[in-house]
Amino acid sequence: MKVKVFLMVFVFLGAIGNAQETTIYCIGDSTMANKDNPNENPERGWAQVLPLFFTKEVKIDNRAVNGRSSKSFINEKRWDSVCKVLKPNDYVFIQFGHNDQKIKDSTRYTNPHTAYRYNLIRFVKETREKGAIPILFSSIARRNFNEFGTLVDTHGEYPMEVRLVAQELKVPFVDLQYLTEELEISCGPEGSKKLHLHFKPGEHPYYPNGKEDNTHLSKKGALSVSRLVVDELRSLGLPLVGMLKP
Repeated sequence: MKVKVFLMVFVFLGAIGNAQETTIYCIGDSTMANKDNPNENPERGWAQVLPLFFTKEVKIDNRAVNGRSSKSFINEKRWDSVCKVLKPNDYVFIQFGHNDQKIKDSTRYTNPHTAYRYNLIRFVKETREKGAIPILFSSIARRNFNEFGTLVDTHGEYPMEVRLVAQELKVPFVDLQYLTEELEISCGPEGSKKLHLHFKPGEHPYYPNGKEDNTHLSKKGALSVSRLVVDELRSLGLPLVGMLKP
């Protein structure tokens, strides 16, 4: 009898533990997404390395996908697949913008002041309806230095719309554009190459013909951006902070 009671208590406590697990859903584009063949591929998304900074109390469910805008993420039903499994006290990290700018691609382009804005508002409101917590992120900066060594913005009005939505709806906001601009500038035109994918022909077996990519992140770049995210989460004082590793 004692054995049965013990087993019932153990199962009950286990069920409570599972029910209380916090999941962070990451929705966004390639700068955030998991990459295939991580043992061979030097590219990383910043959310791909995010689990390294959290305790086992948190599950990172990275739903970000290469090439997606806020529009295509919704149209492909990817948002629906996240929304239907959200539970109270989960989090949704939202970062779109890079592909919303693709003005020649009607499947991805969004006007920053209308469709892009409306999509962000939809993500926020539907997350809150499930009792979960949305966090908005502006897009990471591209490594775009001019001939004078000055970093030049490429995102236009999209980051401002994220800020405005965050202010109006009182959503926690991480200004990754500003933070990564500071990171790029601190590394300089040459040093910042290590944050991205810069390889000469024959330098890396994954890119035998070489690579010059100023948008996507290397492992070093992804870790650097994730550290910026974690530091900002601490400053926001969210309950999630208690689940970060010291």
